[in-house]
Amino acid sequence: MILETADLLLEAPNWTRQGDALILNGKGLLWRLPLDEPGLQVIDLQGVPPLNNDHVLDPDGAHIFVSAYDDWQLYRAPLAGGVAVQLSGKEGPDGLLHFLHGVSPDGRQLAFVGVRALITDDSVTFLSAEICTIGSDGSGFRQITSGGAPTDGPEYSPDGAWIYFNTEAFSSHAQIARMRPDGSEIERLTHAPTVDWFPHFSPDGGLAAYLAYPPGTKGHPADLWVELKLVRDGDWSAAVPVARIFGGQGTINVNSWSPDSRRFAFVAYPMD
Repeated sequence: MILETADLLLEAPNWTRQGDALILNGKGLLWRLPLDEPGLQVIDLQGVPPLNNDHVLDPDGAHIFVSAYDDWQLYRAPLAGGVAVQLSGKEGPDGLLHFLHGVSPDGRQLAFVGVRALITDDSVTFLSAEICTIGSDGSGFRQITSGGAPTDGPEYSPDGAWIYFNTEAFSSHAQIARMRPDGSEIERLTHAPTVDWFPHFSPDGGLAAYLAYPPGTKGHPADLWVELKLVRDGDWSAAVPVARIFGGQGTINVNSWSPDSRRFAFVAYPMD
């Protein structure tokens, strides 16, 4: 374990391109966790509301794409801190909530979950969730799934040829699937009783990891015993558990592979 804290709820580690630190969120902020001398350093961003746990690194290594609460929009910000620039909201349906999950290998496209919801002063009720894409400059909005089956976690394959995601389109519970970036050729990959979420590829494309909830789980809640499963060479039928942890929401909401494809970061939430 790199860091243990009871003072801050940390979630969703990204590994920096240089391999020297993890980037996490907590209390609506971004945090940097150096690996050679573990200790949290806040990343000072301006011009963005409190952040959620859906953030991905720009392939340029110097910026990060983030999702926000309050306005539910997407932003691009300097990884070293600075002014964030809003990307979403220029195109697409009014009132759409944006939850970021993927960036194409060339950094030109973002994949996110577009959620329609009923928002009141004290609650948010999700009505539908579809996978969408936009350019990293905020242009070219497209909704690429339809039909109403809950979908989440869209992430580009390392070669950019596919978007991997979890969906209830094939079953009464979430399973891993993939499709082309235009929404065509949808293919189911897992056929398990577990509730499978958040597929993440290693940078070299040889490995993938995902989160398996117990059968019968609704959504992707926190504070459950879950398994991290590993896929080798694209054989999703032979996925093997590599860790059983108390976690769930926040454990691996984003890609957590090291740049050398040899290690994987996650957050566990042990309780007395």
